[in-house]
Amino acid sequence: MWSFKSCGGNKGKGFLQCALPPTGTDEKNPLRKIGNVCFWVIFLLRLAIKTRLAGRIHCRLRPRAVPPLVLENVEEMIAAEDLHAEFQFPQEADSQFSSDADFEDFDGRNAKTGKGMQTSRRGKKMGGDKSKGGGAGRAPGVGWVNGHHKENGTEMMTLFEMVKMGKSATQAVVDDWIEAYKQDKDSALLDLINFFIQCSGCKGAVSREMFRHMQNSEIIRKMTEEFDEDSGDYPLTLSGPQWKKFRINFCDFIAVLVRQCQYSIIYDEYMMDTVISLLTGLSDSQVRAFRHTSTLAAMKLMTALVNVALNLSINMDNTQRQYEAERNKVIANRANDRLELLLQKRKELQENQDEIENMMNAIFKAVFVHRYRDAIAEIRAICIEEIGVWMKLYSDAFLNDSYLKYVGWTMHDKQGEVRLKCLTALQGLFYSRELGSRLELFTSRFKDRIVSMTLDKEYDVAVQAIKLLTLVLQSSDEILTAEDCESVYHLVYSAHRPIAVSAGDFLFKKLFSHRGPGEEGLPRRGRQSLNGSLIKTTIFFFLESELHEHGAYLVDSLWDCASELLKDWETMISLLLDEPMPGEEALNDRQETALVEIMLCAIRQACECHPPVGRGTGKRVLSAKEKKMQLDDRTRITEMFAVALPLLLAKYCVDIDKVTNLLQIPKYFDLDIYTTGRLEKHLDALLRQICEVLDKHTDSDVLEACSTTYHYLCNEEFTIFNRVDIARSQLLDELLDKFNRLLEDFLQEGEEPDEDDAYQVLSTLKKISAFHNAHDLSKWDLFTSNYRLLNTGLQNGDMPEQIVIHAMQCTHYIILWHLAKVSDGSSVKGDTMTLRKQMRAFCLMCQRYISSINTAVKEQAFTILCDLLLIFSHQIISSGREHLESLIYTPDSSLQAELLNFILDHVFIDQEDDNNSTDGQQDDEASKIEALHKRRNLLAAYCKLIIYNVVEINTGADIFKQYTKYYNDYGDIIKETMSKTRQIDKFQYAKTLILSLQKLFNDMSSEFGFTFDRSSSAFCGIKELARRFSLTFGLDQLKTREAIAMLHKDGIEFAFKVPSPQGEGGTPLNLPFLDILCEFSSKLIRQDKRTVHTYLERFMTFQMALQREDCWLPLISYRNSLQAGGDDDTMSVISGISSRGSTVRSKKSKPAAASKRKLPEEVSLPAEENSCNSSDAVWMNREQDISTPMMMHSPHLTSTVLRDPKRMRQEESCTAAFFMPTEQHHQQPATPQQQPLHQHQATIDYNTQVTWMLAQRQQAEARQHQERVNMHYAKMRNHMQQAIRRGPGLMEEDEEPIVEDVMMSSEDINEGIDFDTMDIDLPASKNRRERTELKPDYFDPSSIMDDSVLNVLM
Repeated sequence: MWSFKSCGGNKGKGFLQCALPPTGTDEKNPLRKIGNVCFWVIFLLRLAIKTRLAGRIHCRLRPRAVPPLVLENVEEMIAAEDLHAEFQFPQEADSQFSSDADFEDFDGRNAKTGKGMQTSRRGKKMGGDKSKGGGAGRAPGVGWVNGHHKENGTEMMTLFEMVKMGKSATQAVVDDWIEAYKQDKDSALLDLINFFIQCSGCKGAVSREMFRHMQNSEIIRKMTEEFDEDSGDYPLTLSGPQWKKFRINFCDFIAVLVRQCQYSIIYDEYMMDTVISLLTGLSDSQVRAFRHTSTLAAMKLMTALVNVALNLSINMDNTQRQYEAERNKVIANRANDRLELLLQKRKELQENQDEIENMMNAIFKAVFVHRYRDAIAEIRAICIEEIGVWMKLYSDAFLNDSYLKYVGWTMHDKQGEVRLKCLTALQGLFYSRELGSRLELFTSRFKDRIVSMTLDKEYDVAVQAIKLLTLVLQSSDEILTAEDCESVYHLVYSAHRPIAVSAGDFLFKKLFSHRGPGEEGLPRRGRQSLNGSLIKTTIFFFLESELHEHGAYLVDSLWDCASELLKDWETMISLLLDEPMPGEEALNDRQETALVEIMLCAIRQACECHPPVGRGTGKRVLSAKEKKMQLDDRTRITEMFAVALPLLLAKYCVDIDKVTNLLQIPKYFDLDIYTTGRLEKHLDALLRQICEVLDKHTDSDVLEACSTTYHYLCNEEFTIFNRVDIARSQLLDELLDKFNRLLEDFLQEGEEPDEDDAYQVLSTLKKISAFHNAHDLSKWDLFTSNYRLLNTGLQNGDMPEQIVIHAMQCTHYIILWHLAKVSDGSSVKGDTMTLRKQMRAFCLMCQRYISSINTAVKEQAFTILCDLLLIFSHQIISSGREHLESLIYTPDSSLQAELLNFILDHVFIDQEDDNNSTDGQQDDEASKIEALHKRRNLLAAYCKLIIYNVVEINTGADIFKQYTKYYNDYGDIIKETMSKTRQIDKFQYAKTLILSLQKLFNDMSSEFGFTFDRSSSAFCGIKELARRFSLTFGLDQLKTREAIAMLHKDGIEFAFKVPSPQGEGGTPLNLPFLDILCEFSSKLIRQDKRTVHTYLERFMTFQMALQREDCWLPLISYRNSLQAGGDDDTMSVISGISSRGSTVRSKKSKPAAASKRKLPEEVSLPAEENSCNSSDAVWMNREQDISTPMMMHSPHLTSTVLRDPKRMRQEESCTAAFFMPTEQHHQQPATPQQQPLHQHQATIDYNTQVTWMLAQRQQAEARQHQERVNMHYAKMRNHMQQAIRRGPGLMEEDEEPIVEDVMMSSEDINEGIDFDTMDIDLPASKNRRERTELKPDYFDPSSIMDDSVLNVLM
């Protein structure tokens, strides 16, 4: 029944081969059959342990006796991991087991590998194919052919396809390749080589003959010839999730391959030598795809070898420790055989480590040293990223100055991606204090560069530089100087939030993380707590930074790392209210103001949970945890400040800055807590303090804060509304009664108001105006009293300006609240007519105040009038509000002119001339900025009227003409106005632009006369403005076709509008305007250029066409700009005559279809000559008549950069733009309308010939110039090819643009750094074996790179 056979082979290891007896064919009891099989399997495994056979049991089940189900169950039981864990085979001293090893499977599969390959093996049955390759002991029908796995005639996927698909585990793919390598090394290595070739995007494949008989350089050259040149993309650069996953799988494959082969295969002096040689050759290729892919593979291979070397180092240390322990025993207890085994093991480990070091040395010197300064930033980034990994993994071998210098040098790289990799690599080293202490020399050498990178133009680089400095700070406090830290401190105010947060973390660790010996026992909260001293430190830093208006930015920067400190409002309140302890230094007034501001900013940050304005893209969606924290913080704030806020207001009642900030805290309260927490008495105390603040202050900011606080507290949704509403009504009644009483005394006839009365009226009016901004005071009828006050001031002229300003502001609020009631439909009958009368009366009042003497009053009246004109424009009836049509108010021409004159007189002025608005403080920079801000607001108010079509668009001509002169002050406003106007009406926009240029031209002519120099700054400024105007039309010429044509029409008419005083032969006075008009010629399409040229000919005489003096240059240049790019290069300059019939072209320069379209154009031009009407309608009709019936197809642009000059035909290079007259075109028979023209042409035939001769002379000069250009191009092309090709190496005969310069000079990558490249010396090999099978070019870079590159890099 049983037969046992010991199978030899596999280096003397025995295998037990058994045949199980038949289990019968009884299908009624399958469980019994399975049980029998399991019993015998376990029995055989135990028998193998007893016989100590160093091999694996191979069970060959008889298929005819055992059902398939039982076979699968048995194989799964044999392959189960728990059985492996239970039955451990003993290992000999000289045997090493791993996945690559030494466990042979006679069927060519094991459970793990076979299972993993089930999902990855796909293919179609290859009919007639036989098994190729393979080796001794390999199962029939299994093989690897040209990178494709074949089994039983079925072609499977390649390594590249399996890694690309990612369906199979990398471990299973590597295990299959190892099995194939053990049976046929050459075939498996050929598969691996093709894997790297295919990963580079190459379509070719290395054959078995090429692998055996060709050197690496020859193979690479052959693959380069087969590379796909149609596209520059390859797998590592392709986008999409599949290719991103491929990159990950590619790196994992290399790492797993080395890990699985680390015990035997990598030391066979064949596989690793071949792979390293191939990658070295590919990494020096001028094909980017080869260079990029091979560099990534080589660097990942190096990283895997570093892991192997690290494991070997650990094993050597353990072996040495065991050897020392055994040797130190007494002689009686010492085991000499164990000492010998340990010595032998240490020797083997040392030899392996030498092998690994030699491999790493070869990769580093042949790949890294050259590629870390490659021309491609991605390749440089790969090198720097991996060297950081090496230094972190195996610091004993790599963390020294010989390797760190490459990271330091590359920090000067021009690409932010590479600089970023340098910083992240250094961060991985500084995270460990042990490694950071070994970087002192490097830090001292490159510290200044790291500090300067905090201001890098790439935000990501700057963030990582700050984080690196934070790690340096944690490793040692003595490395960074005070100046270095200060350069990071100010970044907490950066508008870029990641930079600010990183700087805040640096600031927190520098100033707040160090605790003195006396601070350990301090309480957690309160004035004497640790947070109290830290809050004081924050205040000191805030004041010393001298950026007091940016407290919100400082709080936001510190929020992520110091939120617990900034939320300690209890300590802040204690610092403000409690008396200092004996010996404690109290806060001064300036420090208390800063603390109140920081406290308010912290409250806002906690309740709003988003960065301040200008930092961040907007509000983000909060998570559930963040929402809960927000509610908890808001509850704490309400409970704490509901009690403390009245006390704080009482203490700082007279301080404007503190009170303004404190009054903003209630808007972050949860008002329900006043009721649920029974805090109504504290609410009453708060309302009393607000009333007291109103009595003591007249500052606008304080009054606005009080009004806003009342508006928030008077919310009908909360139960405290009635209590607050009663207090507000009492306050307003007192204010209004006081105002009416003071107004009567102030406006009494025959008495001059004294200053005290005026101050009382002004203070009361300020408070009413501030409250009217947020509260509806319509029931008190304030319009009559305010209008009376304004009318009296206008009649007498002695009203104080502040009273007039606030009266106009209050009246403005009255009209807006009245409009809100009318719009909502809550008003009674007759309110609309009342509002219309009040609005028109107030607009007239503001118009009269615009001509006032006082500048502040005029500015206020202008701003309010512009707002009212915009609100009550025709757009008021939109969105279903037709019942408000009676309220529309359109300004008449006199009002529009008055508004425009105000802008020209008060906005477009020099800074030094603005004496009134700065109150004699021109030297004060803040005053100048404030004055500029006011003027910008005035201009924006008027531009809104243009944008919303309240005033005529052409009134913007006086605004647009100031674009270049006042670009720094108002350029953004004017540009946005032009953009919106163009969107509204392109036609009117073009007329407005040409009108603005005409006004500038007239102003210049009035100042300098008509004989001005066209090279003067004034004329050049107008041309520059025209150039900028032309850019506003964009690139789509069809959308702006009519507008551009009308612009040229108006410009031509203006140029010939004023005739010459000298008579018909003189130059028109406005003719230089055509030079300005040339800036818009490029915006004309081809057909419209002919139309505009024909329209220009209507204004020209025959004598004008022949003039060549300087005064006629604008006409000549304008005509040339219209002819450039058109179908006809020799158009007649005579009015009404077309020379198309006599124009001769090269036969190959124009298709015949183009000449067929000339007949309608020739017929329409004479008909147009009879028309004298210059109106817009006639112009557009004429344009449609003259233009071609259908749009001409634009020719395909063909680049000649890559074309060899010797291959260019002479007619292509010389006559592409200039056409020689070789023959006369037959003219069409003249129509009756054309006969007078032919008669006129006969009289001027001589002049026409002269014109033709001049044109031919110009064409001859142009041909000579073109020939010189071609010669220069040929020389430049040859030099470029010589610079790209690097001697007789790779890519010698390739002329396609897939080659590129692969090296960067030291000056390019390290600007301003003077250093010498150090030699890299890894530990030398002690027991280096002779590599008899090694090909001569495996580790010799000189066989692949020429001497010039080696001299630069080595």
